[in-house]
Amino acid sequence: MNPSGDGDPQGRSGRSDGARPAANVTVRPAERADLLDVLRIERESFTEPWPYSAFESLLDAPAFLIAVGDPGGVWDDQSILGYVVGDVTPNHGRDIGHIKDLAVRPDARGGGVGRRLLREALLDLSVSGATVAKLEVREGNDVARSLYRDEGFEPAKRVPRYYSDGEDAVLLVAEL
Repeated sequence: MNPSGDGDPQGRSGRSDGARPAANVTVRPAERADLLDVLRIERESFTEPWPYSAFESLLDAPAFLIAVGDPGGVWDDQSILGYVVGDVTPNHGRDIGHIKDLAVRPDARGGGVGRRLLREALLDLSVSGATVAKLEVREGNDVARSLYRDEGFEPAKRVPRYYSDGEDAVLLVAEL
């Protein structure tokens, strides 16, 4: 699970030189043709990236979304800026949405692309029947935890040694 494992994938660490406002992007469902760009962003963002096959297996997930440049904006309309992967698991009438992965390419961080992807994914999970959403985040990733707190996530429990380097994760949940 990578939503904020490392590399500040949501791009909330402040504007980098290349950051653009999230208003200049469009969010759409991921397509097979997007997967190589998604994999490239994944590898740039995380020390333990998912393999291609993981993304391929989740193409039909209700919240596998891509942020691309707006043709009328400052980004090239073919440029993939980031992605989010979320799915829904049935749970006795109270389906659970799970944000599994979220990353923004390094030169697009700091402009709200990650926040926009997260919000749209949560909406899609809700429309797909989820009443609650969860995600795991590195305990030490204060920037990501701040974003998630701002978006309504609250800590539910600590998961010891969740990451392969031994760092704990914090399981966060939000009502949808």
